[in-house]
Amino acid sequence: MMRLAMRVAVLILMIFTIVSCSVSPGSASEVVETYLRALEDKDDVSAVNASCLAWEQGAFAEASSFEAVEVTLEGLACRESGNQDDSALVSCEGTFIANYGGEIQNIDISQRTFRVVKEDGAWKMCGYAQAGE
Repeated sequence: MMRLAMRVAVLILMIFTIVSCSVSPGSASEVVETYLRALEDKDDVSAVNASCLAWEQGAFAEASSFEAVEVTLEGLACRESGNQDDSALVSCEGTFIANYGGEIQNIDISQRTFRVVKEDGAWKMCGYAQAGE
């Protein structure tokens, strides 16, 4: 009985390790893509998990804003446009296409520059850069 409990504990530990590795994107641009895909999927938990502590409420608000609409993200491609130690700026191309009950709105994400910071050793989306940043 003890051996079975030990095997189950090891299995659970392995699963947690695999899951934690898969939710931590390796680069600043990957975390922004993860964040934007979470918005598209209306997955507020994943959006918050991809965010720094200071941006969690912003992530929740952005994910919630898409709850009542059909939304797709087309042409997503992100790249770092600046990097300093534990922070980076990321620029993306792509468009959110939101259908508000038959009214289509295109949201061009290339108009924003994303701020990304390293928090607890992982890149996290942390809002938007201000003009001139």
